Amino acid sequence: MSFSPTHTTQDLVLCCYVNATTHVEIARISNIPHWYFERVVFPGQRLIFEAPLKGKLEIHTGTAISSILSETINCEELHLTSTFPIYSHR
Repeated sequence: MSFSPTHTTQDLVLCCYVNATTHVEIARISNIPHWYFERVVFPGQRLIFEAPLKGKLEIHTGTAISSILSETINCEELHLTSTFPIYSHR
């Protein structure tokens, strides 16, 4: 997990994203300065990660040579709580 030294663990929230498609997706957070987060999410895979609450998870789909930003989700919506619904991409 990569995070910026300017963020403490108290600033981070536990999030969950599920790739409910039949396509490989790239999940990326790019709106937080000095923060790098990018993961490949396979079909049916559940991605559990820590991120700043103000983060926006970008979901990119496409082929090996091109990709399209298909969705942007606020990490606040992906935040896991004791009674959490898991966000699932359509």
